[in-house]
Amino acid sequence: MEKEIFDKELAICRQFNKVNGGKCNWGECDKCGVIPLLYKLGEGRFYEDPNDVSELRKTILQ
Repeated sequence: MEKEIFDKELAICRQFNKVNGGKCNWGECDKCGVIPLLYKLGEGRFYEDPNDVSELRKTILQ
């Protein structure tokens, strides 16, 4: 995945989280798998541990 697309997709997640109070059409941000999937596709990093995924979400959605 190109860096530009990766950044745009993360920005979409941030926007929905901020505007819709942690919800988008996919569900609730606290349970969503989009951010870990983006990191897997965009940077090749795997986040499977629930604590790591939770910290990643907090960092990205600030």
